[in-house]
Amino acid sequence: MRIGSVLVVLWLVIGAIAAGQRHYYSGSVDNCAKASTIIVTIIAGPLNYIGVNPKIQCHTPQPSK
Repeated sequence: MRIGSVLVVLWLVIGAIAAGQRHYYSGSVDNCAKASTIIVTIIAGPLNYIGVNPKIQCHTPQPSK
């Protein structure tokens, strides 16, 4: 169990480094697409370095007038 926890943390750290290298942390996270892309990139972890480039598109409904 302990080795599994270490591997999960290491996986997520590598994903966070990949998101940083893609400059996803620069600027503000003002929409759901940018926030979702950051989260998915972190979860993808080391897969980012073998060509996975996750991007999320989301559209929030606009309020009626």
